[in-house]
Amino acid sequence: MTPQELKNSILQLAIQGKLVEQRPEEGTAQELYAQIQAEKQRLIKEGKIKKEKPLPEITEEEKPFEIPEGWMWVRLGDYCEKVTDQVASGSFASLRENVPSLKEPNYALMVKTADFSNNFSRNLTYTTQHGYEFLSNSNLFGGELILSNIGSIGKCFIVPKLNIPMTLAPNAVMIRLVFEGLRNYLYFFILSHQGLLELMEITSGTAMKKFNKTDLKKILVPIPPLNEQKRIVAKIEELLPLVDRYEQAWTKLEDFNRRFPEDMKKSILQQAIQGKLVEQRPEEGTAQELYAQIQAEKQRLIKEGKLKKEKPLPEITEDEKPFEIPEGWMWVRLGQIFNLQAGKNITAANIYDEPSEKHKYLCYGGNGVRGYVSSFNREGNFALIGRQGALCGNINIANGQFYATEHAVVVDHYNLTDVLWGARFLKALNLNQYATATAQPGLAVSNIIKVLIPLPPLAEQKRIVEKLEELLAMCERLKRVRGN
Repeated sequence: MTPQELKNSILQLAIQGKLVEQRPEEGTAQELYAQIQAEKQRLIKEGKIKKEKPLPEITEEEKPFEIPEGWMWVRLGDYCEKVTDQVASGSFASLRENVPSLKEPNYALMVKTADFSNNFSRNLTYTTQHGYEFLSNSNLFGGELILSNIGSIGKCFIVPKLNIPMTLAPNAVMIRLVFEGLRNYLYFFILSHQGLLELMEITSGTAMKKFNKTDLKKILVPIPPLNEQKRIVAKIEELLPLVDRYEQAWTKLEDFNRRFPEDMKKSILQQAIQGKLVEQRPEEGTAQELYAQIQAEKQRLIKEGKLKKEKPLPEITEDEKPFEIPEGWMWVRLGQIFNLQAGKNITAANIYDEPSEKHKYLCYGGNGVRGYVSSFNREGNFALIGRQGALCGNINIANGQFYATEHAVVVDHYNLTDVLWGARFLKALNLNQYATATAQPGLAVSNIIKVLIPLPPLAEQKRIVEKLEELLAMCERLKRVRGN
């Protein structure tokens, strides 16, 4: 159960009379309702509120659920002293003429629903004394309920008592109760799932949902006796902090569930490049022997003119080595065991989204596959490093005949290292950290070749890859199960 579902459940039990026990000695809702009507009649006689048209009788078909004996279904307008909005004070034209909306402090604060989210600390709106007096029908004194009636339907707030005259801003409806003690139960009813259903029943519009005060007065509210209301509110206020603590734990768990598979992947890769994923086997030889074979192959290719001779890379110092590696492994620079070459430029017009008989070769750019082209410039099985764009440093694997653009670096392994091992280890190196810090990040081959990588013997590389694929597949299954 989510925190919101738990909160909804508590509020629903409360308004159905199932959160606290009923006590006959506390009287009935009918008696409370009679007191409310008597007080409203007094206020009408004194000219403090206007007499309104009677609201429709409540039919049995309208009642959404059973309530306890001693409770009563009422319409909101009959239960409250006043339900109003800013427009009740005059036409839109007269409001524009008489009620200036000011951003600098002035006589009165015009209370918006947005003010509650920032605790009345910024973006406040004010009006003049004349504007305040013109809006006398919707002036606020603290303790009223405010509902957003445009856009965010279902939000409800209790107006605080502030040291400044207050009046209602547009796009909200104010509810004032005859007795202040009635407020909190009604507040929690509006926040309940049933309260939202009642509001949605009177809401119209699709792009911008809204309801009016006239329809709001007609919604149904289940009313308990006053003392039971107080006990219900006390129990809700006792439980909601526990829901908040539950929500904090839930959020941490959700965050853990979201991050766990990816964090596990990173941990597995880190174990792999440190030589802790599989055991070392002396009979498989050493990285030094493999390194010597790679250098011999490079010399052969240089002699045959298939590879250019390059400047020696700097010696590796002890200070550069980021962690300990197993005996039989070796720290090398990428340029010492791989031939890193960027592909060739190709115009976007020659790259097609869909393959065809003519355009059948995959084209790789800085962020992976870009589409299909009519020719290829590499053939074989290679890791590719993206060297340009938002995913600079990402690793892909290309097989067969393909085209590498100038934004993809082909990692030629001389057929002496495992391609998948190279791809996984290159990913673990996080090559993005070596990109230029510009609006369009880029990786220079001259920088990549100097990056250190731990080299295991070839047979161990293959065993590392096998274990990695098994564990990473498990992470993906876990990710799907957790719904990430």
